[in-house]
Amino acid sequence: MGSQEEERLLDKSLLEHGTLNNEILGPYTGDVSVDIHGNPVLRHNTGNWRACTFILGTECCEFMAFTGIGINLVIYLTKILHEGHASAARSITTWQGTCYLTPLLGAVLADAYWGRYWTIAVFSTIYFIGMGALTLSASVSAFKPPSCV
Repeated sequence: MGSQEEERLLDKSLLEHGTLNNEILGPYTGDVSVDIHGNPVLRHNTGNWRACTFILGTECCEFMAFTGIGINLVIYLTKILHEGHASAARSITTWQGTCYLTPLLGAVLADAYWGRYWTIAVFSTIYFIGMGALTLSASVSAFKPPSCV
């Protein structure tokens, strides 16, 4: 048990110093990747199609949701929420601008702090919560404003 712990600490220190390169790589990825516990990542446990299916599925659902909301948002804002056309256009422009600029924030968070998979998971969760709130506001009568007289 102690030898495995010593070997793991040695691998971790080699990884931190950058000497764990392709020649002495062994089973590790060699790109300074670490798992959630801070240990070097094994090559056979990471990446490839496992991560790809998660990302492709998330992006496909996100694209369909973005397109569906974008098409119906004008009607929803003007007919259901009784906004004027100028106010609805301003709301839609703000929504689209936010949708196109938040990937820059996500890129900074992914590169500097969380990593790509945690960032995708966090922002997908936020997106899902927003979609749920929009669905509730459209379907539950308590969340709808009173009709105009």
